[in-house]
Amino acid sequence: MKGNCFIDTNIWVYAHTNTDSSKSASALKLLESLPVLVSSTQVLNEYYSVMLKNKIADNLIQDNIEVIIEVCSVQIIQIPTLYLAHKLKLKYGFSYWDSLILASALEANCQALYSEDMQHGQVIEHSLTIINPYRS
Repeated sequence: MKGNCFIDTNIWVYAHTNTDSSKSASALKLLESLPVLVSSTQVLNEYYSVMLKNKIADNLIQDNIEVIIEVCSVQIIQIPTLYLAHKLKLKYGFSYWDSLILASALEANCQALYSEDMQHGQVIEHSLTIINPYRS
């Protein structure tokens, strides 16, 4: 996929854990293959929480977050992002948190959102395609 690609929390978690070795390998390969990676402050916060639940050491989580920040453009959640998320929630029926991810991806002009949590192939606002990289 060319252009900006938004990476959801679950892709980062798989890339940094071995909870599912096939998904971990796929996540790493995906991240290395995409030209422009985008995530958000929400993703960084979710990542921290999930990694703690997986009993990953805090210093390793912090190191991984530093790497994510270095390799990504990180969208900061702003007031307009919240308004857009609410509009998307009402229009598409996603949860608020998924709508916030979608809003961040749209604000960053992403063409693709990589996540296993949303409907594969769905196009949001005629410009953002949800891609589940684990779909067979």
